[in-house]
Amino acid sequence: MGRTSDARAKLLDAARSLIELRGYSALGVAEICKAAGVPKGSFYYFFESKQALALAVIDEHWAAQERDWKRILDGQEAPLQRLRQLFEATEATLRSGQRTCGSVAGCLFGNLTLELSTQTEAIRVRLQEIFDAQVELIATVVAEAVERGEAGVADTRQAARSVVAQLEGQVLFAKLHNDPQRMGALWASCLALLGAGAPSEVAAGL
Repeated sequence: MGRTSDARAKLLDAARSLIELRGYSALGVAEICKAAGVPKGSFYYFFESKQALALAVIDEHWAAQERDWKRILDGQEAPLQRLRQLFEATEATLRSGQRTCGSVAGCLFGNLTLELSTQTEAIRVRLQEIFDAQVELIATVVAEAVERGEAGVADTRQAARSVVAQLEGQVLFAKLHNDPQRMGALWASCLALLGAGAPSEVAAGL
C-alpha cells in the first residue's frame, strides 16, 4: 500500500512541511513516514537516505518556484515593475503560509543554507546552484532595465546577486519577526542599489 503512486508525493509533502517547521537535522525517517502516512519500508523504496529525500524536496520546491519566477520575470511589464511583482508574490506566499500554520516559514533554501551549508556538501552544492539560477534570472531583467535607461549599474550580474541577497535578507527578517510586512522595505532598497531613483519617480515612469 505504501508503494502506490502517491506515496512518494506524500513523503515529499510531509518532509517539506516538517523541514519548514523544524529544520532538517532534528527530523528522523520514522517521523517523516508517520506524518506522510506511509510505511517506513516504503521510504527506502523511493529514497536511499534522508539526505536523498531532502535533495528531492529541494528540487521539487525549486521547480515550482522557478516556474513562478519565470512567469513573472518574463512578463510584458517594464523590467523594474516585474521585479516589484516578484517581491509582491514572495510576500503573498509568506502571508499564505502564516495563515496556514500561524508563523512565517521563511525561505526553504535560505533556511537550509543556514542550517546545512557547512555540514552536508551535496545539499550545499545544490542550494548554490539554485541561488546562482535565481541570480541569472534577475540579471536578465536588470540588464533590460539598464538598456532602457531605468537603472544605472555597471555589473548587472553583481547587481542581481545583491537583489537576491536583499530578497533573502528581508524574508529572513519576516521570519524572525513573524511579520510579512517586513518585506515592504525591499522595493525601495532594490531601487537604491540599482540606481533607479525613488519609488515615486519609478512609478511615474512606468
